[in-house]
Amino acid sequence: MNLPVNSPCSSRAVLIFGGAGFIGSHWAHFLLTNTEASVHIFDNLSRKNGEDNLRWLRKSPGADSRVQVTVADIRDSRAVERAVCAASEIYHFAAQTGVTASVADPRTDFEVNALGTFNVVEAARRSGNRPFLLFTSTSKVYRRIRPSHSDHGVLDRNFQAGSNSVSVVESQTLDFHFPYGCSKGMADQYVHDYARTFGVPTVVFRLSAVAGPRQSGSDDQSWVSRFILSALEREPVFIYGNGRQIRDVLAVGDLLRAFAAAYEYREKTAGQIYNIGGGAANVVSLAEFIGLIATVLNVRVEYRFHPARPGDQPVYITNFSKFTKHTEWLPERSVEQIVYDIGNWYRSSKAPSIPAQLPIPASTVARDAIRQIAS
Repeated sequence: MNLPVNSPCSSRAVLIFGGAGFIGSHWAHFLLTNTEASVHIFDNLSRKNGEDNLRWLRKSPGADSRVQVTVADIRDSRAVERAVCAASEIYHFAAQTGVTASVADPRTDFEVNALGTFNVVEAARRSGNRPFLLFTSTSKVYRRIRPSHSDHGVLDRNFQAGSNSVSVVESQTLDFHFPYGCSKGMADQYVHDYARTFGVPTVVFRLSAVAGPRQSGSDDQSWVSRFILSALEREPVFIYGNGRQIRDVLAVGDLLRAFAAAYEYREKTAGQIYNIGGGAANVVSLAEFIGLIATVLNVRVEYRFHPARPGDQPVYITNFSKFTKHTEWLPERSVEQIVYDIGNWYRSSKAPSIPAQLPIPASTVARDAIRQIAS
């Protein structure tokens, strides 16, 4: 289904695969608010909140004349090719994102993530327009990062917040886990190789945990939002493993600035792979995060432990220094602020009766978490 659009006088014709999803709708809104670009959203609307996100986008500045929506699936190569033919920029966020779902139905996972991505890059090549193409991959393409301490999930005692000594760089060995990791890893490599072999200006972002307002909190989205929304809805939070796992968290607004920077500096970024995340300043253990939710949002959090899932990384901290060197980008939102942002959104849009949030505390969670875990 196509909803026609009257294109404005803009040289930027942006196509967003997965444009009705969490990241895609935020990026579309950013473009409509901050640029004169026309925005073409390509989505099969299978994900929860897709229709709600489209209704939100239609309230954006100039949406009536600048937004086109195609309801179709990236597994349909002809539909993808028709959408790509007029695009000057392509952002590919459409994916099957659940690890559990990939195990239950690996064929669908492969067809969406691997074959769907092939359809996108091949259509870009065949268009002859050499569109700028950015693909969001995942940190799951890396092997299990093992901490130096003998107790799994515990960082080296010499680690200090802000240090990159245990963070992951792009040269880290690839070792895919689960069908999800395999399909995204295959897609990641196809996108990268189409720059080398065919000269399509592609960029790969390998993302850590991304979170922010308007995220559903479902099992196949960010654990960050899932923890927060479960707590606000008075439901137990489930932690797989001992809770000592270390992650870094990135605000969706900071990710949008990274997209903008990748395009602005495309002469440098084209053909590159980047790790994008909150980095060492935004690290937190899962157990510490539970306490952070309680403190920032003034709620009591019930939590339960489940056995660790095979393949989960005990420690993952993004080293984004390569992208910073190429674009000067740095994250701005702290973990505390991300929790506050999600809680505020939930209170205003979902449940106005939940307790009011406390003032955002000082950004000390990274240092405190490491001290407690390493002691």
